[in-house]
Amino acid sequence: MKGNTGMPKFKPHSGMKKRVKVTGRGKFMAEPAGKRHLLEVKSSRETRRLSGNFEVAKAETRKIKKLLGR
Repeated sequence: MKGNTGMPKFKPHSGMKKRVKVTGRGKFMAEPAGKRHLLEVKSSRETRRLSGNFEVAKAETRKIKKLLGR
């Protein structure tokens, strides 16, 4: 039997899953922008500052939660 069988499945945003990690307390950690290319132009101080992860701004968390279905 074919047809609509109810509510559609929710699929979390696969791109956001790859870009953001969730901590144990529910905060979102991401890599800063600007570390992928044109590194010859940037100073060593700037590239070191861009290394590692950072906590995502609170203004962005609502969007991320919606995309991840949390």
